[in-house]
Amino acid sequence: MRALHALAHALLVAGSMTWQILWALILGFVLASVIQAVVRRSTVERLLGDDSPRALAVATGLGAASSSCSYAAVALARALFRKGASFTAAMVFEISSTNLVVELGIILAVLLGWQFTLAEFIGGPVMIVLLALWFRLFLRGRILEAARAQAGKGLAGMMEGHAAMDMSIQGPGSVWRRLRSKQALTSISHIFVMECAAVARDIVIGLLVAGALAAWVPVGFWRHFFFAGHPLVSKIWGPVIGPVVSLLSFVCSIGNVPLAAVLWNGGISFGGVVAFIFADLIILPILVIYRKYYGTRMMLFVLGSFYLTMVSAGYVVEFLFGALGLVPHARHATVGEMSVRLDYTSVLNIVFLVVAAALVVGFVRTGGGPMLKMMGGAPSDSDEGGNGHDVSVPAR
Repeated sequence: MRALHALAHALLVAGSMTWQILWALILGFVLASVIQAVVRRSTVERLLGDDSPRALAVATGLGAASSSCSYAAVALARALFRKGASFTAAMVFEISSTNLVVELGIILAVLLGWQFTLAEFIGGPVMIVLLALWFRLFLRGRILEAARAQAGKGLAGMMEGHAAMDMSIQGPGSVWRRLRSKQALTSISHIFVMECAAVARDIVIGLLVAGALAAWVPVGFWRHFFFAGHPLVSKIWGPVIGPVVSLLSFVCSIGNVPLAAVLWNGGISFGGVVAFIFADLIILPILVIYRKYYGTRMMLFVLGSFYLTMVSAGYVVEFLFGALGLVPHARHATVGEMSVRLDYTSVLNIVFLVVAAALVVGFVRTGGGPMLKMMGGAPSDSDEGGNGHDVSVPAR
């Protein structure tokens, strides 16, 4: 009975967090779907041919307008690299598409507070600049050529089919003209459902892990583990250990935000939270994919480079926000049991559930069902020269 009670407690905490962030999740995915509907894959591929500051800035912006699924981002970065993008630009695109997306910022604000959203969108560019400098200094041609040869083999990872799909609105005209076209709603509904399906597993796992840790692990353990009683040591330790916890958690993308809330309540430093969230791209399953995509040497180089720049960005955020007085003093992230009642959260959940239902109906009615079966598959070799699974919607 005690085990059943503990399990029920963990599920209740996970369910409470789900209810708290549901509307924000849907809103984030809707906004991201609108952005992706007008960002053409051909534009992304054309602009990332080198590692100049302009190309990296474009990679950052295009990544922020792309998928928030870590596996899809990793697969798309490999596809861009195979089609001529510089390795640095591909990695910058990958970082931006998982850490600077609008849905992540909204969930951070709801669960942790606006300071963490601001920290994520400041720390992300810091990490990107540091990574570009590190690659410029230490990425050798021999490793790069070996990685390009390995990437050219086209070995399948995860979410290859999703990464290959181009669901943006095609055709001439401005962004606003394309958004007002008859095909806009179809494109948005397809992207919305596919994005939700791509990250659903990570979100569910993240909520369940966060619920279990919040319910079963005493706060005292976290406080000792993160040296919460020693402010200076905690600030130094947090960005170092944050990515390690993420690496071992097997949770990536938006799914690690609930776990970040648990760690924040437990005493990890502000910069440690940011470094933890950045580390969704070095969890163990993705490291296995890097090895398959680029070879062992490049996988180890990416792991070391990402880890060092994540830690460094965590320190920058920690001390910058500390100096500006923006680090929250209270540790009251939205983690815990919450009764479902008629308040603004419930009203927003109902409204956005209706919006989500309408988009799902539109997805089904316009023949989107078969696309779900293509998500995890590998794009055929014949598609390498084009846009992969081209499911784009022409504008009129």
